[in-house]
Amino acid sequence: MTPATARLLTPRRLLMASVVVAIITITLKTLAWYVTDSVGLLSDAMESFVNLASAIFGLVMVTIAARPADEDHPYGHHKAEYFSSGFEGALIIAAAAGIIWAAGHRLFDPRPIEQVGWGLALSVASSGLNGLLAWVMFRAAKEHRSIALEADAKHLVTDVWTSAGVVVGIALVYFTGWLWLDPVVAIGVALNILREGFHLMWRSSQGLMDEAVEADVMVTIQRTLDEFASARGETQIIRFDHVTTRKAGQRRFVDMHMHMPAGWSLGRAAAVRTSVEQALMSAVPGLRASIQLLPSDVEAHFDDPRDLI
Repeated sequence: MTPATARLLTPRRLLMASVVVAIITITLKTLAWYVTDSVGLLSDAMESFVNLASAIFGLVMVTIAARPADEDHPYGHHKAEYFSSGFEGALIIAAAAGIIWAAGHRLFDPRPIEQVGWGLALSVASSGLNGLLAWVMFRAAKEHRSIALEADAKHLVTDVWTSAGVVVGIALVYFTGWLWLDPVVAIGVALNILREGFHLMWRSSQGLMDEAVEADVMVTIQRTLDEFASARGETQIIRFDHVTTRKAGQRRFVDMHMHMPAGWSLGRAAAVRTSVEQALMSAVPGLRASIQLLPSDVEAHFDDPRDLI
């Protein structure tokens, strides 16, 4: 994705597009259920209502996350995106429970499916829209490091697979006459989206607990630090330790200690620190680095017993 495209396809704009697409798919899938009276297609339509609610909530959270830091939130509002992911996971779980409830009743009272052709055509058309939007969202989520965008894209992909399963199930019911397949397909759909809902809630909880940055980002950070670490003979001039990281939405943070000779002037030490910070932020877009200067013969101590009480 080019920089110009990335600026155009912002998380906020894509989530607004997701709201519009969700309304269109709700209309198509509800019409498909109405003309066929299939509980499988009903489950598909119910998930689209979840898509709409999730996209709206995600849009609100992305807007909040974009706010600049203030006195009450000196590190910014980036973690708001994790609430979007968690909320979406909870909605998916609720939708799965509703689908299982509806399918359970139909399992013991099967009904014939009508106008299968129209129902399947409407379902496939809505799935095509969701699939296209999900593909664009995944690319933009990687570019912007947006968990809200990624969560919505994953939900849309789940919706596509859900629709595919429903289409196959309805086709089998039509050709075999086995009416019990319709509710069984709906239950299978519910179990699939239930798994995705728990996965989204887990990712959200990990983000709220200050999870470390991704492995590839850590490798980039370490490689950048290695370029500044230097030694003269057996004596190391500059070294780094206590490197800790965390991520908050689109932001990445790294804290560390930089050790250097005690005889260096404060101005020289500060200049080197500035160079390291700039190199880190250039290597990892969106990174914020905090570096504490220490003489080479001084070690910092952590985990004071009083802090563990």
